[in-house]
Amino acid sequence: VQLQASGGGLVQAGGSLRVSCAVSGFTSDYYTIGWFRQAPGKEREGVACIQNSGSVTYYADSVQGRFTVSRDNAKNTVYLQMNSLKPEDTAVYYCAADRRPKRYSNYDDPSLYHYWGKGTQVTVSS
Repeated sequence: VQLQASGGGLVQAGGSLRVSCAVSGFTSDYYTIGWFRQAPGKEREGVACIQNSGSVTYYADSVQGRFTVSRDNAKNTVYLQMNSLKPEDTAVYYCAADRRPKRYSNYDDPSLYHYWGKGTQVTVSS
């Protein structure tokens, strides 16, 4: 079971970026996928989550209305579209997977995700 995040980069404030999470070793539609980020000196923060059904999504207040999580089960890939980026969005972004569905109250708990991929750096310049 492997997850690989990609698509990070450097973007100016107000710009957009899409990061991808390619999953292998299992069928992504059986898993809930979460996106997390970690900035230097800060704890890992849950950003978004998409349930295995693909119809239920959760977002952190800090990204609500700016970020959109989606999945393409045919490609076994989950995406995080990030618009109106701010310098405070700068972080390493990780995707994680778990077979158990999540609720709004716990989707952002890193300890509830079993599989993790390596992160991708997103840097937003002011």
